[in-house]
Amino acid sequence: MSNKRLTLLLTIAAMAFVLTGCSTSSELITLDTKVSDVMNDGFITVLTTYPLSQAINWLEPRVGIFMAIAIVTLVLNAIVLALTFKSNVAMQKMQEIQPELQKIQAKYEGRQDEISQQRMAQEMQQLYNKYGINPIGSLLTTFIQFPLLIGMYNAVRRSSAVANAKFMNVSLSLSPAQAVQQKAWVCLVIFVLMIVTQVISMKIPQWIAQYHAKKEADRHHKSYQKPENPNAMMTYGMLAMVAFAMYSLPTALSLYYCIYSIVNILKTIVIDKMTHKEA
Repeated sequence: MSNKRLTLLLTIAAMAFVLTGCSTSSELITLDTKVSDVMNDGFITVLTTYPLSQAINWLEPRVGIFMAIAIVTLVLNAIVLALTFKSNVAMQKMQEIQPELQKIQAKYEGRQDEISQQRMAQEMQQLYNKYGINPIGSLLTTFIQFPLLIGMYNAVRRSSAVANAKFMNVSLSLSPAQAVQQKAWVCLVIFVLMIVTQVISMKIPQWIAQYHAKKEADRHHKSYQKPENPNAMMTYGMLAMVAFAMYSLPTALSLYYCIYSIVNILKTIVIDKMTHKEA
């Protein structure tokens, strides 16, 4: 299985785990809630959900619920980026070498004997070494983000500030499905923006890789052939799953995933600029 596909599968598994509800409690966390009150909810709740909920609760009276969620999301992503910068760079490089990887895979297509498989693995490893990529190390981001994604999901779901605060006179505790009935169009706009930013967030690494590949082809006066994306159906299936789940969950979660996707888009662009300074 390719590193890219394994990463996507791990991401889907994390998303499925999050969206099906990974906390045994739905009791709201207020500023008066103590750590001892959530000890029975599991270590992820204690280490991530509780402090993130309290951060949102503390910020909301000062900056509003929108900015509270945005600030916590930005800080959380900054911490993750600091811990996984090299891993993020490796993931983007993996996107760029997909055409070369596909050539190697096509070369050994249909050859399942052990010798052919070993040669294919060796050629792929040589390609990784050429570009300084550690395919296992590029999975670090997914593993670090997993508990934080769970924690932030439950923080938004259980924060008393989210349950009680309003954004543009609309409660973000309403789901998009409820917003349709109550004509709370703000919730629907947030929901649609979440889907749009999710699509861009998923596609932008591929677009950037194609841009650099086309630029490199033009530099060598070669014709550019757009590589196939064998994971396209899996990617859109993941997006459909997220949209379906978010439609029945509080709009605050759609807001979080919208901000989260925007941060990922900016992170991808910044990393690309930093790793292609010569371009």
